[in-house]
Amino acid sequence: MKLSVIILNYNVRYFLEACIRSVQAAIAEMDAEIIVVDNNSPDDSCEMMKTTFPNIQLIANNENVGFAKANNQAVKVANGEYVCILNPDTIVAEDTFTQLLTFAENTENLGSVGCKLVDGSGAFLPESKRNIPTPMVSVKKIMGSKNSGYYSELHKDEIGKVDILVGAFMLMKKAVYDSVGGFDEDYFMYGEDIDLSYKIKKAGFQNYYYGNTTVIHYKGESTLKDKTYAKRFYGAMQLFYKKHFKRNLLYDVAVTLGAKLIPLLSKGESKTLKEIQSYIFISDSEERFKQIENVYREKKGVRVQNLGHLFSEIKNKKHIEIVLDTHFVDYKTSIQIIEKQFGYYKILPKNSTFILGSDSSKNRGEVRLLN
Repeated sequence: MKLSVIILNYNVRYFLEACIRSVQAAIAEMDAEIIVVDNNSPDDSCEMMKTTFPNIQLIANNENVGFAKANNQAVKVANGEYVCILNPDTIVAEDTFTQLLTFAENTENLGSVGCKLVDGSGAFLPESKRNIPTPMVSVKKIMGSKNSGYYSELHKDEIGKVDILVGAFMLMKKAVYDSVGGFDEDYFMYGEDIDLSYKIKKAGFQNYYYGNTTVIHYKGESTLKDKTYAKRFYGAMQLFYKKHFKRNLLYDVAVTLGAKLIPLLSKGESKTLKEIQSYIFISDSEERFKQIENVYREKKGVRVQNLGHLFSEIKNKKHIEIVLDTHFVDYKTSIQIIEKQFGYYKILPKNSTFILGSDSSKNRGEVRLLN
C-alpha cells in the first residue's frame, strides 16, 4: 500500500465528514487507506463514522489522549509506505496526494513535506512554512512580532526546503516517522509538529514546503489573543526548549513570563458578525438549489453553472456568499475559487446534507444543515 491518511478528530463531526469526502476523491485511483482516530468526542462523530463510512478504520478512544499519542496509535497500524497526518478541518484537492507523492519519490533524503494552506476565506496561512522556533524567535513573538517564526525565504507558491511544518498536513515515509520515534507524547496539544519536524531535521533528513497544491484549513492557527491557546503554546515551547536547547537563564525567564503574562493581557478572540446580503450557488442542480434557498430564506440568491458568469455576478457586490456544490465543481476548482477571495464561502460536500465554511482562521467555522 502506498499511502495511509491519518485524521485525528475531536468534536468536529461535520468538518470530519467533509474532510473524508475530499480525501476519498483524492485517493480514488490510489492504493491507499484512511484511518480516523477519535479522541472521545462528545458529539456524534463516532456514530457518523460507523453509519456513513463503515469501511474506514476507526480508532475510538475512551478518553482524550492528546494529539501525539492518538496519531502514534494510527501510524502503528497504518499499512502505507507513506503516512499523511491530516487535520479534520481540512479540504484537499483531487491531485494533492498524487502531486506530493510524486515529489517525495523524486526527492532525495526527504523527511516530511507540507503544502500551501489557506483558511476558509482563501487567505494564506503563514504557519504552512516556519523557521525553527529558537528561544529568541519565541521572545520576539512574545514582544508582538507578527512574522516571527515564519519562513520568508520561500514565496507561498514556491517549492523548497524549510525547517518546520505544521501538523495540519504532514506527509512522510512511515519509516522516517518511526525512525525518529513519531510524535513525542510528552506534548498533549501544540508543539508536537514543531518537535517532530525538528527531530526529522536533526536526524539528517530534509523537510520541504510544496506550494504547488493548496489545502483549505478552516480553523488555521489560533491567535495569541486567545488566552487558552497562548497558555498552551508557551507551555509547549518551554518543553521544546528543555528537550532541544541548552539552558539559558534569560530565555527561561522570558518564555516563562510569556506563558504567564500573555494570557492575562489577552482579551480573547473578538467576533464580528457578517451580514450576508445575497448568495451565489455554483451548481447544475435545481433540486439542490431549492435546498440552499431554504437555508438562506429571505436572502436573494442565484444559481450559476458557467464559472465565467460568476465574475459578472459578483462584480461590485459586497457581503456576498458563494456556495460551491462539489457534485458539480470539483474540490480543486473549489479551492482555486476560494483562493481568489471574492467574498464569503461555503462548500457543499459530495453526498452530504450540510454546507460549511469559515470566514477567518480565527473562527471555528459554521455549519448549516440542509432541509
